[in-house]
Amino acid sequence: MDDILIARSLFGTTMGFHIINATIGVGLPLMILAAELLYQKTNDTDYAVMAKRWTKAFAVTLGVGIPTGTIAGVQLSLLWPGFMEVVGRVMALPFQIEIYAFFIEALFMSIYVYAADRISPWMRIASLTLVAIGALASAVLITNVHAFQGTPRGFRVENGELVDIDPWAAFFNPSFAVTAGHVVVTAYMTGAFIIATVAAYKMLKSDFGSRVYKFHQKALMASLIIGGIFSILTAVNGHSAAQYLHEYQPEKLAGAEGLFETQKYAPLAIGGFTDRETESVKWGIEIPWALSFLAGNSFDTEVKGLNDFPEEHWPPLFIHTLFNAMVGVGMLLITLSLIAFVWNKILKKEKFPKFLMWLFVATGPLAMLGIEFGWVFACTGRQPWVIYHVLSTEDAATTASNLGILFILFAGVYVLLGVMEIIVLRYFFRKNTVLDDLNRAQQKEIPLYGSNS
Repeated sequence: MDDILIARSLFGTTMGFHIINATIGVGLPLMILAAELLYQKTNDTDYAVMAKRWTKAFAVTLGVGIPTGTIAGVQLSLLWPGFMEVVGRVMALPFQIEIYAFFIEALFMSIYVYAADRISPWMRIASLTLVAIGALASAVLITNVHAFQGTPRGFRVENGELVDIDPWAAFFNPSFAVTAGHVVVTAYMTGAFIIATVAAYKMLKSDFGSRVYKFHQKALMASLIIGGIFSILTAVNGHSAAQYLHEYQPEKLAGAEGLFETQKYAPLAIGGFTDRETESVKWGIEIPWALSFLAGNSFDTEVKGLNDFPEEHWPPLFIHTLFNAMVGVGMLLITLSLIAFVWNKILKKEKFPKFLMWLFVATGPLAMLGIEFGWVFACTGRQPWVIYHVLSTEDAATTASNLGILFILFAGVYVLLGVMEIIVLRYFFRKNTVLDDLNRAQQKEIPLYGSNS
């Protein structure tokens, strides 16, 4: 491996691990807030127990997400000095504002964790709302740097120098809204389906109709409904994302669909793989005219093909597979959510078939895989650019060599962190079972949150 590939692999591994905890860190606060609201509305202590237990899980993932996020920031400076030179002068605002977002998130999470039993209901809800806002703001602000990489604004390069710098124009770049929206709705979707995974698994391991079974059944239905809503919003946002790619990164859209020739009434290729030799998608299913409609809301929209661009500017052709995997996961999650809603709410059936329950167990990992596929697609599809048509990956990379040992060491750190995170979560939830918390919630003299923190 050459040094640039190692640098990309190292940073990609860091982000691939960090994004697991970062996504859960954005998605879980909304689920905790939903449980708290349901508790205040229904006075059903099951929802208070859900909020408490999900809060503990959130605290652990936050504890792992903070150091991995810090590592990512350090690696940006060490591995990509050319990129950070531009960001430092043009796009520093998101990093600066994100500090305040994290401060709000951490402050009000501490209030909720340590004082939930002693503050009024409206203060509990206000605290969780601010936690959710802080987490959302952190995700949006950091993601805005990625949006800037795809649609750079707020500066010009003249004789190798950055001139006419406008940080706010860079901040509100053309893809800011679409990219931020996509990150938020997918994080909320994933947070909900992570809960669904745990709830479905616990239902399979519990006796039907038991106290614990009913508790997890409530959690499952709440998470599937919320996850289903945000998976549909993800699909809607995906349509906007396709239009943004058509306008601002046409070669990325062409690579995602394996389209080589510019054409109107362009087909949408589902499945298969892109074959460079035949300039086609082999084994794929084509939906006539669909790509043109997605790109411009009209079947006669002209979509540019890869052959309109220099081959050295083509993204890797395997991004078609990544794109299909991401979309496929999203469609499956929508389908499962709709099936659950119809089965439980319309047909009024209490028990799901066992095979469907195992599919619900798979929703959390599938959602997280969809997140990973999406990020790899987004970043790899921008290649060979770090900043689109401004700064190449090669020019942005460090000139340091011997990065292989760092890659191995950091990979080992992430394995260790992942194992420790699982051990801590398993230890806590085995020591404090659902039944324990349900019993505590019934005894008013015992604080639910403070008794086992």
